[in-house]
Amino acid sequence: MPAIFEYRHQVTADEIDGVGHVNNIEYLRWMQQAAVAHSTAQGWPSKAYHELGQGWVVRSHFIEYLVPAFSGDEIVVRTWVADMKRVTSMRRYELLRMADGKQLATASTNWAFVKFATLQPCRVPAEVLQAFELVPDANSRECGPIRAKLPDP
Repeated sequence: MPAIFEYRHQVTADEIDGVGHVNNIEYLRWMQQAAVAHSTAQGWPSKAYHELGQGWVVRSHFIEYLVPAFSGDEIVVRTWVADMKRVTSMRRYELLRMADGKQLATASTNWAFVKFATLQPCRVPAEVLQAFELVPDANSRECGPIRAKLPDP
């Protein structure tokens, strides 16, 4: 499985806001869907985390909106794990419009690994760590935008 995962989505009319472009909350929804799809592809679907009794919760999101998306646009959300520490992980995203390759947004999510019963942080298990190849981004600041162009997967 490539370290950079691609999640594709076609924008629907119900994702459009009063200004005529995609509502900002939809980008966050696509990011979540891409993260779950990536984890599932790496052998960690939601069910596996629930069986473990532990999993990821969001600590923070950062999104920089660059170009709007519109109804009918086919987009791709590229996502990767930039780092994974004892109890946290930084996931990065690049959202692109397929028709013209325009970068719509860049984003990051800071995740914490917790015990579901208590919501207390716990160490990321080795089997979870080993499931994800890291794509470090030395030039980015924590929860900040990415500036480097990523290679094609």
